[in-house]
Amino acid sequence: TGKNVNILVLDTEVYSNTGGQASKSTPRAAVAKFAVSGKPVPKKDLGRIAMTYGYVYVAQVAMGASQSQFFKAMKEAEAYPGPSLIIAYSPCISHGLRRGMAKSQDQEKFAVESGFWNIYRYNPTLEEKGKNPFSLDGKEPQWDKFSEFLNSEVRFTSLKKSFPKEAEKLFKTAEEDAKWRT
Repeated sequence: TGKNVNILVLDTEVYSNTGGQASKSTPRAAVAKFAVSGKPVPKKDLGRIAMTYGYVYVAQVAMGASQSQFFKAMKEAEAYPGPSLIIAYSPCISHGLRRGMAKSQDQEKFAVESGFWNIYRYNPTLEEKGKNPFSLDGKEPQWDKFSEFLNSEVRFTSLKKSFPKEAEKLFKTAEEDAKWRT
C-alpha cells in the first residue's frame, strides 16, 4: 500500500512457535519437524520478493556479523518514507548450535563469513538519484567454510547420521543455492 511502516522479521528459519516445524523459510538440507530427511527445496527469499515491488526498503542483517551494517539498516529503514522490511538472521534453539546459544552472535558472523547468509540493503531512494539501490554489505564469502558452517549445527548434521547419501546431495545443493544468492 506504500504506507510508512517498518517491519522487523527475526528469521529463525523454522516455525518457532510450534516447536521448530519446517517452514518456507527453512533452508535446503535442514532437518526440522515435518522435514526429517532434510528439506529438499530452497527457502523462500522474502527480501528478494519485497525488492521486486521497487518501493520497499529492504535489508538483510546479522547483528553478530556487522553491528555497523545492522544499525545503518535500522536508521535507513526508519528514515525511508514508505514501507521498510529488515530481515534479521536469528539463531534459535532448533538450530542446535554446537557451541551453544550463548554463542549465537558468533554463529551469525560465521553464517555470513561462510556464505550461508548475506547481509545487504536495498534503498529505492538511491535509484531516484541515479545510483544503484542495492548494496551487498558483506565481504566475499569464504566458501571453504560453508560445509564447516553446516557441520556446526545439529539441524544439518543430524541429516548426515540418519540419511548420509541424501545429506551429501542436499549439502552440495545448499551450497549451490548460497552461491547463486551471492
